[in-house]
Amino acid sequence: MTDALSQRLVPDELWALVAPLVPQFTPRRQGGGTTPVDDRAVFTAIVFVLTSGCAWRHLPPSFGVTVPTAHRRFTEWTKAGLWPRVHRAVLDELGGQGLIDWSRVVVDAAAVRAKKGDR
Repeated sequence: MTDALSQRLVPDELWALVAPLVPQFTPRRQGGGTTPVDDRAVFTAIVFVLTSGCAWRHLPPSFGVTVPTAHRRFTEWTKAGLWPRVHRAVLDELGGQGLIDWSRVVVDAAAVRAKKGDR
């Protein structure tokens, strides 16, 4: 996990924030299989897919993670609520260091017409 692309995608400081949030790996019920893939390698592969726009099926083998493993963990971690927790941890860390410029915040909202009779 020391190649330049992996370090750029998931630097040590980011991994230090993310590692405690990653759900524990649980082997599949049918047993067998291979040993679990390193969580950091999986996280890095997922970050690559999400930030590059690469299709899952085109995930480069250089990450050391197979496409089914990366996609399966992405799905499991999504169901476990990992991504909002990572987002919050990064914001907390940056905010604590005074690195967030709140003068440039964008708020997204929607207005919906109320149905007649509903109050």
